[in-house]
Amino acid sequence: MLSPLSPLSPRSPAREEKKFNWSRPKLISANSGAGHKVSFSGSSKSTKSSNERGLTHASQPSDSSRSSSPQTTPSATIWPPANDRFQTRNWQRIDRQSEALWQETVPLPIESQPRPFLIYHDSFLSLIGPAPTLKILIDDSRAPYFHEAGVFHPKTNTLFITSNLLPDPAPDAVTSANKTIVITRLEFFSPTDFSRDKVRCPERNYMANGGTNYRDGLILCAQGSLNEPAGLIYMEAKRPHRTCSLLNNYHSRPFNSPNDVVVHSDGSVWFTDPIYGFEQGFRPKPQLPQHVYRFVPATGDIRVVADGFGRPNGIAFSPDEQTLYITDTDAAPFLVNRRVFAHADSGVPDGVKCDVHGNVYAGCGDGVNVWNSGGTLIGKILIEGGVANFCFGRKGELWAFGEKKLWRVQLAEGTMGALLKM
Repeated sequence: MLSPLSPLSPRSPAREEKKFNWSRPKLISANSGAGHKVSFSGSSKSTKSSNERGLTHASQPSDSSRSSSPQTTPSATIWPPANDRFQTRNWQRIDRQSEALWQETVPLPIESQPRPFLIYHDSFLSLIGPAPTLKILIDDSRAPYFHEAGVFHPKTNTLFITSNLLPDPAPDAVTSANKTIVITRLEFFSPTDFSRDKVRCPERNYMANGGTNYRDGLILCAQGSLNEPAGLIYMEAKRPHRTCSLLNNYHSRPFNSPNDVVVHSDGSVWFTDPIYGFEQGFRPKPQLPQHVYRFVPATGDIRVVADGFGRPNGIAFSPDEQTLYITDTDAAPFLVNRRVFAHADSGVPDGVKCDVHGNVYAGCGDGVNVWNSGGTLIGKILIEGGVANFCFGRKGELWAFGEKKLWRVQLAEGTMGALLKM
């Protein structure tokens, strides 16, 4: 589930390239009960069943997001008009208050035809550009090295990615189950020419997960271990990648296992703290609820800014920083002081980011799903096996993490991450 809230503060191997044509999904009747559904609730509370996963939103869609769509009417309307450049294609919009579906009837493709770019709304065309591509940069069958974080450091042209849980036979393994997490470092010389190695720090980064750019380096969520505290660490982007602890407790109580983090322009650091570490056997029993926190490194101030989540996970700000999006990978019985933004129809939304135009991207079970700021699904980038997280790069670059595969997507040059400073 993805939940946008109003902030409290002011404002190399296997290289296989494929080029694809766009495709549009098959028309689904408004009464069929199938397909992607977006919930628009006018109240401050939203309920969902134990099997739902979605996104929540705490602010009304902006005028700019509405202007990109045709005027809504109580019944289904044909869009665009017959004289539009897509006049041979039958676009149909279903009433926003019912299912808010943008669909189209298309001939069924041959079975072997790849179809990674699904267009649900015209606005997705300008995001992907005239010649989008999808490429496998690395296919490593040994282990799931490409899982989380996804921090691109522009000054060094370096991408940092954290792995999923890996076996660690060493006698000083971080967890009692002999598991560990490693950080992969990719230095790019061109979009497809890069070096790959593991980050070897003087200090150990205990079970690093999500991350973000911060000053001349990056902040990583250290999930901790049975013996080491969880919290936030700062790591230098350049070798030898020295680290220091920024935060490791909330008023003397240990954090659960911080999962993802984002930095506000005022210098405050916002992060989620679910209990995955305890559930996976490498953290003690939780002493804190699963909160979202705001931390100010300059003063040491730390406070809870949101609660009531099942498993708060990914976190991202809108470009104007007035809306905070949070994915929830568990089914909480209700959400207080926020409303559902959108539900993903495949898998559980994990990593979440915004582009410079205010569109919301989330890693899902079928790839990367994209909604506009009003909560309408406008497109998908279908990736085999799904995506846990992803990262924006330069001029329309997007890297998607498929556990054992690292994908590179080329979108329109103007499609960039909202908070990535180039």
